[in-house]
Amino acid sequence: MSAPAPSSPTVVDAEPLPRQEEVLTEAALAFVAELHRRFTPRRDELLARRAERRAEIARTSTLGFLPETAAIREDDSWRVAPAPAALEDRRVEITGPTDRKMTVNALNSGARVWLADFEDASAPTWENVVLGQLNLIDAYTRNIDFTDPGSGKSYALRPDAELATVVMRPRGWHLDERHLVAPDGTPVPGALVDFGLYFFHNAQRLLDLGKGPYFYLPKTESHLEARLWNDVFVFAQDHVGIPQGTVRATVLIETITAAYEMDEILYELRDHASGLNAGRWDYLFSIVKNFRDGGAKFVLPDRNAVTMTAPFMRAYTELLVRTCHKRGAHAIGGMAAFIPSRRDEEVNRVAFEKVKADKDREAADGFDGSWVAHPDLVPIATASFDAVLGDRPNQKDRLREDVSVAAGDLIAVDSLDARPTYDGLVNAVQVGIRYIEAWLRGLGAVAIFNLMEDAATAEISRSQIWQWINAGVVFEHDGRTVAATPELTREIAARELADIRAGIGEEAFAAGRWQQAHDLLLKVALDEHYVDFLTLPAYEQLRG
Repeated sequence: MSAPAPSSPTVVDAEPLPRQEEVLTEAALAFVAELHRRFTPRRDELLARRAERRAEIARTSTLGFLPETAAIREDDSWRVAPAPAALEDRRVEITGPTDRKMTVNALNSGARVWLADFEDASAPTWENVVLGQLNLIDAYTRNIDFTDPGSGKSYALRPDAELATVVMRPRGWHLDERHLVAPDGTPVPGALVDFGLYFFHNAQRLLDLGKGPYFYLPKTESHLEARLWNDVFVFAQDHVGIPQGTVRATVLIETITAAYEMDEILYELRDHASGLNAGRWDYLFSIVKNFRDGGAKFVLPDRNAVTMTAPFMRAYTELLVRTCHKRGAHAIGGMAAFIPSRRDEEVNRVAFEKVKADKDREAADGFDGSWVAHPDLVPIATASFDAVLGDRPNQKDRLREDVSVAAGDLIAVDSLDARPTYDGLVNAVQVGIRYIEAWLRGLGAVAIFNLMEDAATAEISRSQIWQWINAGVVFEHDGRTVAATPELTREIAARELADIRAGIGEEAFAAGRWQQAHDLLLKVALDEHYVDFLTLPAYEQLRG
């Protein structure tokens, strides 16, 4: 056991929540306090290192594999720890926030894994943070059900053997939790709050259920950040008295810098590593963010024109599969974000065909599983992986030794034969306003134009607006040439706001956060100073 914990953090600026005492126990808060004391200083150093690395990219407009870790990449002997039984078969994973309805539906969805999300699919109101933890505790103790107040439909858990295995995603290292403050006045990092409360309450309970505390690690930018997580895991397992190696972590390779350190990230976490995931939207956001001043060759076209078959995206995904399988880890593919229409079967037919083609490609490329955003997509993705895997739990034996990726391949954005369009700018503004408005109301996963949007897609939307304006992009529109400018963006945003007001009516418009969302989008898309994460200024405006 560890030494006595320091004084517990204090909950501030938060209304009492029902049953919060079951989550915010004295012992759980003491554990979070110890995590904060031990690890936040290193977190702060690593955030400063991010800024230094970004400045170097701005100076050189390039990235490469690290020379100082070449020995790790070239050593063919090491492997990650064998997967626990509950994570051996991950052919389909469903993602979503931890509200009560989603908790029941995701566990019942037929997917092998549920990514229970406290990050991009969850707006971090104190209610979402605390009650999300409570919903997972209730799920593991089978004390959860849900009745929809609108339809009256009731939801209850299926038998344990039919439930998805939970892999929980805490917030990224860059986000603080303003409602939990240490005695010295500093806020506790959201990552340590989410991890600490979940691990403390559920680690032993999950072991008793034949599973374990499994995590997705978001926004990782280097193997040193993975090392920090590994040290957190080692301490946490000792603290609660469970065996080392009980924790399993899957790292999202959703930053361009992490793509050059996949081997090293798995190596740092090798006793706790479960796999890597190809996170498409955040990955594109990271490319724009890091190479935003790199000139025309780094300008991305409309986000929906950047498919996974683009050469630089193929390089990324195939390198991920090869790296994972060489090290005995799972390679998990990207998101199918389509939300089925209840009114238009033709829309569904076309979208389902695209989802099937995407999942067929991933399974053929060697991925061991993939993500979907809606239960109706689980059977489609399952069929794609069943066709390749059959009764096997994964295809980690496919080593993909045919894959050879050079450093330049990962950033060859100009290999894509597509350009930004005026309609792409309009869509970026529309998605940005509509998503931010919902986020400010506490909703992190939002269906917009039949796609499930989360913070990652809002990030790529506002980043593309910023990049196109600052790169002097010119569109062809209505037979004329139109430059991407702040004035054009403001004009489109004003029109969108007026259309929303007309569409939903004055009462609903006034009840929402539309003007605030409009203003915030324009700030993060048009300011000369590019803010690293949209959610940082948005969090300052988030109520609750």
